Amino acid sequence: MSRKRWYESGLRFECIGCGRCCRGAPGYVWCSLREAERIAAYLGLPLLDFIKKYMRSVDGDWSLKERYNGSCIFYDEDSARCTIYEVRPAQCRSYPFWPSIIISRKRWESFARECPGMNRGRLYSADEIEKIAFGQPMAYRL
Repeated sequence: MSRKRWYESGLRFECIGCGRCCRGAPGYVWCSLREAERIAAYLGLPLLDFIKKYMRSVDGDWSLKERYNGSCIFYDEDSARCTIYEVRPAQCRSYPFWPSIIISRKRWESFARECPGMNRGRLYSADEIEKIAFGQPMAYRL
């Protein structure tokens, strides 16, 4: 007997580029070695230089650094854009379909109050949502 997903009819999301998910409260943006290599190449930096300048170790894993105000190190306040958008980590690409957000309608609506792209735009099917949420290597840490 399978349990019906509260989002069985799908969820709408359209990123409007507001950057609210890139700034604010402190946290972690998990970044795998493969993702770090892609970002370093995009920035034209040797991998070790990239790691020293832009990453921090957290209990044996790696996260992008943050600015003093909690914003991601790659969020440009002036343009209100991600400077590595094309190669951003899986955690960023999968937002807002994180396991910790889709766990309940109440949790989804709580995040939707802060993210104007949630509940608008493209309708993602329940299967697409789960592929995004659970198909990313780092998704379970969020």
